[in-house]
Amino acid sequence: MIEFTFWDILRNLVFATRWTLLLSLAAFAGGAIVGLAILSARISKTRWSRSFASGYIALFQGTPLLMQLFLMFFGLPMVGFRIESWTAAVCGLTFYASAYLAEIWRSGVEAVPRGQWDAAASLGLHRLLELRLVILPQAFRITRAPTVGFLVQLIKSTALASILGFEELLKTANAINNATFEPFKVYGLVALIFFALCYPLTQYARILEKKAAFG
Repeated sequence: MIEFTFWDILRNLVFATRWTLLLSLAAFAGGAIVGLAILSARISKTRWSRSFASGYIALFQGTPLLMQLFLMFFGLPMVGFRIESWTAAVCGLTFYASAYLAEIWRSGVEAVPRGQWDAAASLGLHRLLELRLVILPQAFRITRAPTVGFLVQLIKSTALASILGFEELLKTANAINNATFEPFKVYGLVALIFFALCYPLTQYARILEKKAAFG
């Protein structure tokens, strides 16, 4: 057993938190970009495009995130694509996030009054410009609270990346616990760090919900 002081443990965990934050931000940004593409396909006038988007969303929402990460990290090398744990974690979480964000934002698009579509069409705008200039800004305003709420879920989901060997917060905690045999202290601190990351976002989502409720 290796002797670690409380501050040694806390310092190492806080140091590892930067990778959890970086992974969360990369997955959220990637998920937003892919999610917008899936949203565009989901509300497209083309039938095959809508079918593809529906299948994509059903696949990533209907299967465990852990299995998706396993397929990304262990499955791709079997067909000749070697992939690092960081890349596998970012790609896996990006696809997972994109499926949920596309559905969250689709609910916002459908909540925009039909008159807004008609008004945009009357200006002679192309459909993409209708979406970008008129519909999506309103849809994003409607879905800000669930989007922030999903970000909280995504931050917590980054803990699964430890299974791939990626040195984020939980992976570091496992290594420290194996050296110190103090699981209550180590994982208690991990829980507090996740709480410190997620609680402000949860409160912010509630504020946005109240603003949306009262217009």
